Amino acid sequence: MSKMAAEGGGKEANEIKTQFTTREGVYKLLPNSEYSRPNRVPFNSQGSNPVKVSFVNVNDQSGNGERICFNVGRELYFYIYKGVRKAADLSKPVDKRIYKGTLPTCHDSNALTATAESVSLLVGFSAGQVQLIDPIKKETSKLFNEDRLIDKSPVTCLKWVPGSEHLFLVSHASGCLYLYNVEHTCGTTPPHYQLLKQGESYVVHTCKSKSARNPLLRWTVGEGAVNEFAFSPDGKFLACAGQDGFLRVFCFDSAELHGTMKSYFGGLLCVCWSPDGRYVVTGGEDDLVTVWSFSDSRVVARGRGHKSWVSVVAFDQCITSVQDNEAPAEFSGSDEDFQDQVQFNGSRERANSSQSRLSKRNSTDGRGVSVTYRFGSVGQDTQLCLWDLTEDVLFPLSRTRTHTNAMSGETSANGNNGATPSNSPLPRSNSLPHSSGNSPNSHKPGIADGALIATGVSKFATLALHETRKERHQEKDHKRNHSISYISNKSSDKLNQLIGTRTAKADAAKMMGTSSCPRMEEIPLLEPLVCKKIAHERLTVLIFLQDCLVTACQEGFVCTWARPGKVGLLSSQNPANSPSGTVV
Repeated sequence: MSKMAAEGGGKEANEIKTQFTTREGVYKLLPNSEYSRPNRVPFNSQGSNPVKVSFVNVNDQSGNGERICFNVGRELYFYIYKGVRKAADLSKPVDKRIYKGTLPTCHDSNALTATAESVSLLVGFSAGQVQLIDPIKKETSKLFNEDRLIDKSPVTCLKWVPGSEHLFLVSHASGCLYLYNVEHTCGTTPPHYQLLKQGESYVVHTCKSKSARNPLLRWTVGEGAVNEFAFSPDGKFLACAGQDGFLRVFCFDSAELHGTMKSYFGGLLCVCWSPDGRYVVTGGEDDLVTVWSFSDSRVVARGRGHKSWVSVVAFDQCITSVQDNEAPAEFSGSDEDFQDQVQFNGSRERANSSQSRLSKRNSTDGRGVSVTYRFGSVGQDTQLCLWDLTEDVLFPLSRTRTHTNAMSGETSANGNNGATPSNSPLPRSNSLPHSSGNSPNSHKPGIADGALIATGVSKFATLALHETRKERHQEKDHKRNHSISYISNKSSDKLNQLIGTRTAKADAAKMMGTSSCPRMEEIPLLEPLVCKKIAHERLTVLIFLQDCLVTACQEGFVCTWARPGKVGLLSSQNPANSPSGTVV
């Protein structure tokens, strides 16, 4: 860092922001809604597992049904979450647990069975075990993989299978995923497996046993750890983000591989689905967010704004908007009016509605739709980024036709044959991908091929393109190593027998320039709407709720950011208790 940056410009860049502005209004940090360890002392996070946060709604008739769970070091806390309504009371946790010998790494509550009297909470640990507890009854029901006979590596992610009261899925740093049934035991001997299905870079085994026991299935996916997985909104598909840099999407019931994507370099650390299940967003060690089309099995855009690894990506269901072009909805007026226009009445209901309305784009009734997806990301650079994914990016062919027709009418009189002048750049909000004739995907049919010409173009895209080799060279000269050695070191001998390391690396190299891993100049590059430093330590959590968004950093502080117009009872809280920082 230069002396000038250290004394001048660097100071402003390092200030922590306590509010930020988007087109819909101002998001404000609520200091009195901060959750942490009761003593509020920053956690010494070096060498510890990431702080994770999970929510569950217990359908409390009082209207205060949200419960929050978070881990900090060896500790696990479960609180009533009061959000933007009331200040957090850290002296009264519903449950608190301190573990010895192993650290909690992740957790998930069963939303299907949760009540005000009972919650089924799964907790994964650094030594490989999985615990089922009830934080309300303060009971420990079961311990899975207790003797580490199934897998000895850390649990990286676990989730209840959507719609199931008994099944849950667990991923490990070994690269394996295991399907469990809470009603079965794990046995006293290591499980024996028999092959169920094998495909490109993955193998599925079933447990061979005379009596029912866990695990029901074992998935061996890719090379290296499965860092995170996510079920599609309808629960039918499973997206896995791997340390080998691959996104793999499976049909969960049939264990068939639907499609793959490769990071620009390095491992993928996080993954999420759009509310309608049409897109998957990933983040990882290339500092990028990548948008992948489920139906086309191709990358449609990348986003560059982070300066370090991207640790979490998440869609904001309340801002995601799908509307008919016949009667476009304008994002104007008060904050309350805006929220009334775009907020979901229910995540599943709105997702289904969005999916049905998106299907109009391929219909023949002459109507199109305008689409805007909002998603966010946080990273080890302590920054929060918000992104808008619009039809400029999702339907480039349709957008190109619209632009060509418009330019044709404007320039034909000048003898330019309707072509866009090479020295007349488009406005940033309407930037286009490179010519489809030069794209390696131009021969593949996709959503855009059947799209109707849009009658309106979203105003809110922030889109840019790499145009010089210099920028590509800067990507190669990334300040951190590409973690290839880390991937190799983490690969077990057993995985190397199943999937040849040389073959995997060769396949990854072959993918560069394809629809699964296009070069930087071949697809749109999104710019963030918001990119703000909001913490002192690396960020590990981003969750969008109806009235707020929630972030957490490795120091153990879980922060609530009120949406525009949703500050409520906490609007007069004393800023003296807030962390030092600035507003923007």
